Order: sequence, then C-alpha cells, then structure tokens
Amino acid sequence: MSPATPIVFVVDDDISVRESLELLILSAGWQPETFASAQEFLEHPRALVPSCLVLDVSLPGLNGLELQERVAVERCDMPIIFITGHGDVPMTVQAMKAGAVEFLTKPFSPDVLLNAIRLALKRSESALADENELRALREAYVLLTPREREVMRLVVSGFLNKQVGGELGISEITVKAHRGSLMRKMKADSLPHLVHMAARLGLTSASQTKARAPTDTFV
Repeated sequence: MSPATPIVFVVDDDISVRESLELLILSAGWQPETFASAQEFLEHPRALVPSCLVLDVSLPGLNGLELQERVAVERCDMPIIFITGHGDVPMTVQAMKAGAVEFLTKPFSPDVLLNAIRLALKRSESALADENELRALREAYVLLTPREREVMRLVVSGFLNKQVGGELGISEITVKAHRGSLMRKMKADSLPHLVHMAARLGLTSASQTKARAPTDTFV
C-alpha cells in the first residue's frame, strides 16, 4: 500500500475479532495492523501517517486503559476507539475523559465502528499537520541570528521599530534590516502571522500582543 495510506491499529487478544476487524478495515481502504497484546503494540514503531487505535479494554498484562495512558504521552497523534464485551459506566467515563473517540460495546454495528474510525483519522491528520507546522517553525527559528531573535521578541511584544532600536541600542534602519531578514527566514507574511508563530514557539502569548502588535508596520 501507499505510505500515505492511513493505518488502523487493532489490539485485541481474541484472534477472531482481530481477523474480522482486519477484513473490515481493508474493505474501507485503510491499512490494518493487528496485535494480541498492549506490549506487542508498543514494540511497533510509531506511524508517521494518520492513524488510530481500536483497543480492547480487557487485555493480558497491560490493559486497555493503562495503554491509553501510555499512548497519550508517547503517541498523542493517535486517537483511540475502545471496544469491550463488558463495559460499565465508570470505565466508559474514564476512557472518554482521557480522550477516547468512542467506547463501543460488543457486538456493535460495523458502520458505527467505521464512522468512529473516520473521525479518529481526521483528528490524527490534524494533529500530525500541527506537529509538522511546529517542527518547521522551530527549524526556521534556529536559523535566526541572536540579534534577529531579540528583534523578533520585541516586535511581537508590540514594540515599534524606533522602540526596538532604543531597547537594543541600534539604529531604526538596522532594526528594519533585521526585521526584514527574520520575516523572510520565518516565512511570515504579516506581523499577525509572526505573532502567531511566536505564540506557537512559546516565545510569548497571543493575548499579550493582540492589542498592540497588529497596528505596527514593516516600514
């Protein structure tokens, strides 16, 4: 299959369930990966494509809820759909509060599961896109010189070019040069865009600069 094909992981100790779900997932055009235990699943490399996990609650060794805790930390882009033969309200509440997409009790309709998988894969795609965007921002920020980082910090905090120069002890013309260079390196097409980038990088919060920064100019 194409590397871009979404992957649906299945962890269930019942081989008949794994086999039936494998066929269902294949019929929907996704790539199934099945495992008999949580440990077996954890040994599998992380998927770099949209993916989700169809997870039985009752498993030998590490159970489904315990695995959910691990996935939330180690594979946060992988939403979980729980399936169980004997669920109860507290268990369902715990799973849903921890971010599960759905909690299905066996037997369930194939269409219900497929709809849950579609929703989970959309969430995974969005999470991966967000992660890739943040990675690109960090890579661009590393390319800035120390002075450009100082200028960026002040600009996104609402300082005008003249004020930036006063803070750093450099001329306004020099500030403009650094500012233009950092905008190109960050691939920011406007000041609000740069403010958003800075917030994503944890350099400042958007709320701190919302009132002042967008009124500044690039000249």
